[in-house]
Amino acid sequence: FYHPMATGIAIEGIRLVQEFLPRAVSDGNDIEARTQMLVCSSMGATAFQKGLGAMHALAHPLGALYNAHHGTLNAILMPYVLKANRSEIELQIERLTRYMQLEETGFDAFLQWILDIRKQLAIPHTLANIDIDGTQAKTVAKMAVEDPSSGGNPIQFTKEEYQQIFINAVQGNL
Repeated sequence: FYHPMATGIAIEGIRLVQEFLPRAVSDGNDIEARTQMLVCSSMGATAFQKGLGAMHALAHPLGALYNAHHGTLNAILMPYVLKANRSEIELQIERLTRYMQLEETGFDAFLQWILDIRKQLAIPHTLANIDIDGTQAKTVAKMAVEDPSSGGNPIQFTKEEYQQIFINAVQGNL
């Protein structure tokens, strides 16, 4: 839904993550980077007013069924959910890439930035990399479509669409 203040906070938070997360991870003694990541965390919590979406709607059942870390699940799911939402978010992502001053702009450039930063931070590329297989795909999809977070997604995915996103994240199909 329309919430320009939450959007602005989220956009600046992403820019700060771009600048400070790699530093904070590579040097735990970098107090400036860690402080800025604390700021980003607060900004993210504030931006949650706008809602969450499919990434969290999938991460919640996956965490419950597989006892997996919520943040790691979100990081793994991110590119798959972004791609599934592409038709509804492409214009906003174009603006975001300009704000982030990426060398290339647009959805594909942002997706590549996500993939690159995940690799830099040693975040697994697939759910299979953390021992989640596709055997419970129907259960995960049913739980995701019923999760309150799903209402904040730009596209109201069906069970079948959630199942496909989940399978894509297991297999690494972007």
